[in-house]
Amino acid sequence: MNYSYIIIDDDPESVLKTKAIADSFSELNFIAAADNYSDALNLILEHNPKLVFLEIDPANTKSNLSLNLIDALYRYLNRIPKIIITTSKKDLAFEAIQYEVTDYLIKPLKSIDFIKLTLKLKKSHLDDEIVLIQSPNTEENISPIKAAETTNKKKNLILCIKSYGDHRYIDSKDICFFQADNNSTDIHLNNGEVITAFKTLKHFEAVLTNPFIRIHNSYIINRNYIARIHTGNSLCYIKNTTIKLPFSKSYKKNIDFIISDFSNENYIEI
Repeated sequence: MNYSYIIIDDDPESVLKTKAIADSFSELNFIAAADNYSDALNLILEHNPKLVFLEIDPANTKSNLSLNLIDALYRYLNRIPKIIITTSKKDLAFEAIQYEVTDYLIKPLKSIDFIKLTLKLKKSHLDDEIVLIQSPNTEENISPIKAAETTNKKKNLILCIKSYGDHRYIDSKDICFFQADNNSTDIHLNNGEVITAFKTLKHFEAVLTNPFIRIHNSYIINRNYIARIHTGNSLCYIKNTTIKLPFSKSYKKNIDFIISDFSNENYIEI
């Protein structure tokens, strides 16, 4: 089994080192490399590689390389490539696991890392070939490819707000924004309802990923509900409401990311 791959890394020397090791494995076929979010997304969508080696702690923060790239891939692809994180930081591993990445390699990369990776890929491929999933309603079997596609479809995150035995379930797609209120957080839904959770905004920032992005000490916004961003007045407007949320200078890079993220979609600037 051959595996085409793309390297996403803002360090040219690191790209060369990764490719040099990979070149010694005949089953790994290099396609291209990218050093920023936009180019990386375009390359993956254009070439549809089987593997992506991704740096998530770039030296140049303007490259916008992070795990958010995986979220973007789910918006366009039913089946995303296998993601292999390559970084020098161990403390990002837990967050990466939440994205179900295939592997997490610590730089400097070594040949043994790639030996283990290729063995893991071969085992995974073999398992996919021999596993048949039987439909509960028919006698037909679902093909391994179809089964993998079904598994890879990302479901919406459900938030469970617990209070004195009460379990309130909220579909994350219905949340417009989170607002800090001392040691609690108000969750604003798209129907106008506000639910209070007795957790800090920092707690939600730690457990949530894109499309939920911190824009202010008091706000985390769902970028899917942004209708307008006014950088001059430092305001984000919420769709179908009169609500305007401020963003602060300390989170300006997150606003830049949102603007960049929008531009990578089906987008025309007039």
